[in-house]
Amino acid sequence: MSTSPLLIVVCPMDRETRSHMLESVGAHHRVWLFVDTEPTWESAYAAGHTVIDTLDADRMTEQARRLAPDAIVCWDETRILAAAHVAQRLGLPGLTPAAVLACRDKHATRRAVAAAGGPQPVSTLVDTLPQALAAARSTGYPVVVKPRALVGSTGTRLARDERELAEIFPATRGITMPEVRERFDSAVLVEEYLDGPEISVDSLVWDGVVTPLYVARKQLSPLPNFEEVGHVVSRDDPLVRDPELLRVLGLVHAALGVTRGWTHSEWRLTAYGPRLVEVNARSGGDLISYLGRLVTGADAALAAASLALGERPEPGPAGYPAAAVRFLYPQAETVVGEVEIAPDRLPPGIVLARALAGPGHVLELPPASHTGRYAVLVAAGGSAEECERILDAAEDAVRLVVAEPAMAVRG
Repeated sequence: MSTSPLLIVVCPMDRETRSHMLESVGAHHRVWLFVDTEPTWESAYAAGHTVIDTLDADRMTEQARRLAPDAIVCWDETRILAAAHVAQRLGLPGLTPAAVLACRDKHATRRAVAAAGGPQPVSTLVDTLPQALAAARSTGYPVVVKPRALVGSTGTRLARDERELAEIFPATRGITMPEVRERFDSAVLVEEYLDGPEISVDSLVWDGVVTPLYVARKQLSPLPNFEEVGHVVSRDDPLVRDPELLRVLGLVHAALGVTRGWTHSEWRLTAYGPRLVEVNARSGGDLISYLGRLVTGADAALAAASLALGERPEPGPAGYPAAAVRFLYPQAETVVGEVEIAPDRLPPGIVLARALAGPGHVLELPPASHTGRYAVLVAAGGSAEECERILDAAEDAVRLVVAEPAMAVRG
């Protein structure tokens, strides 16, 4: 039997957008999976698995003790808190549950950053519509209304006046996700709207020193929703070395108690400087980690494994000057008949083209759902502008055949 360290990977997530991460860890480490259902594609990268409720820290701790792992690894936002509890109980390296919860709970984030004097929007925790209306009047319209602890901008909307706030508040307050078990008496934040481009920063934190590894420039859907439809990473992005961004990154991470780990923070670049949107105690989703690896050589999955073993991650060799991802959406809510991708029509520079929906899949658009993507394209090239041109051309190679109604639309 191999004497290499054993890593438990908790819920490696979907094949379409996270398989590159499990592939990286599986190629360098001995992996045991904790999964909610019998694995399929994941088995190729693991020595074995345990089917278990991956939101139940007590049950996972019991099973993990029997395996005596060297590390607990998790990059699933909805499971990182449970995984942190398991690692702590086993005496293994990793972020403390308190630090993870300070990131998971957006209200706790706001309180900690405010106490440290960090740059962020005015934020008010509310439970009722009258409280929300009062908070909005005090803050000033427009306001952002968001759930306290969901994922992927789910339920986050812009309210431009009292009528819109009254319309969207009940849905925001009532929205839940089965995989999110944190429950709060007051579960909605009413926040100042920050105008300006939005970015994300994936950072390595080691002994309290925050090193930004790459910046992703976000592409968002039209307001009032905040759906992320694409991201661009450039190796020469000046924000990676921007003194003010470096300063506030350090301040925010210290306020949240994040001293060692990989984080994915989101910011608005306002006229008054960068303002914090949120901090996530894991690497970026939406294939941002894949873009970062293509451009900088920083492998988020291998970094997560190293950090879980108590070792400082080292980046690999830099790659392309730029890379970009684009998600394709239907023109209207519909049911998928088929997603067709013609490889011979994909232009040079496309490094990934993948269907995200199959026959019978219901594509719903925000605000009803954030599951409306039917395909994803990733381009790599000499600049962000070149990547965008490649993606524009690649959309012609992707065809969504709609089952209901009987018609076809292109991405």
